[in-house]
Formats: sequence, C-alpha cells, structure tokens
Amino acid sequence: MDLFSPGIGLIFWQTVTFVVVLFLLSRYAWKPILNALKEREQSIENSLKQAEKARDEMQLLQAGNEKLLDEARLERDTILKSAQKTAHEIREEAKAKADAEFNKRLEEARRAIETEKQAAVAEIKKQIASMSVEIAETLLRKELEDKTKQEELVSNLIKELKIN
Repeated sequence: MDLFSPGIGLIFWQTVTFVVVLFLLSRYAWKPILNALKEREQSIENSLKQAEKARDEMQLLQAGNEKLLDEARLERDTILKSAQKTAHEIREEAKAKADAEFNKRLEEARRAIETEKQAAVAEIKKQIASMSVEIAETLLRKELEDKTKQEELVSNLIKELKIN
C-alpha cells in the first residue's frame, strides 16, 4: 500500500516546489507575456484602424467617382459616341486602381499582422524555455548539494536500470 500513498515529505516538497515555480512565473514570466500580448493587441488595433481608414478613403474616392460619373452621364447625352466610350474607360480604370490599392493595403496589413504574431509567439517560447532550464538547473543544484544525496540518487538510478 505504501506505493500508492505519497509520504508527507513528498507532498511538502512538491508543494514548496510548486509555490516557488508559481512565484517565479508570476514574477518574471507573466508580466512580459502580458505586456507582449498588450503590445500585439495595440498593433493589431492600429492595423485595423489603418485598414478602416483605407476603406473610408476608398469610399470617399468612390463617392467622388460617382459624382464624376453623374456629370459624365449628363455630358454623355450631348457628346458624340466616341466621347461616351472614353468616359466609360476612364471610370473603369479609376475603379480598378482604387480596388487594387485597397487590396494591396489590406494584404500588407495582413502580412504585417501575421509577421508580428509569429515573432511574438517565438519570443514567448524562447523566454519560457530559458526560464524552464534556469529553474531546473537551480532545483538540481539544491537537490544535489549534499554528497550523500548524490550517492543516493546514483544508487537509485542504478537499481532502476537493473530492474528494467
């Protein structure tokens, strides 16, 4: 039955270790992670505002184009058939340019957002890995300070290897 019930010492040290890790994470990891996420959120909001601004500019351009088109329609009735064809070509070209510009800006914003997101995720992973190694190193140093503990650990590992 002793194999299934942990000892009080084990529970105590696991609790102490958990509290230390929780403290270290809250002190050194969560704040930078939350700051990075806030910066990323602001970056995304700025990108969305820029995209919205580009869309509004495009709507203004389209409103201006519509006004020009109305004037062209009035003139079209009085102008020869060749002028009618030219006005139509100009309208289509301006619309294509406005659509192309909007799509270009939108795609650039999407690429920038994705790049920033990947950079933030990579940085967070790097920080977490570094902190994990530091914590493990500190715990191993404290655990193996005493020579008797080192010998116990080695003999336990040898026993486990022979059993397996």
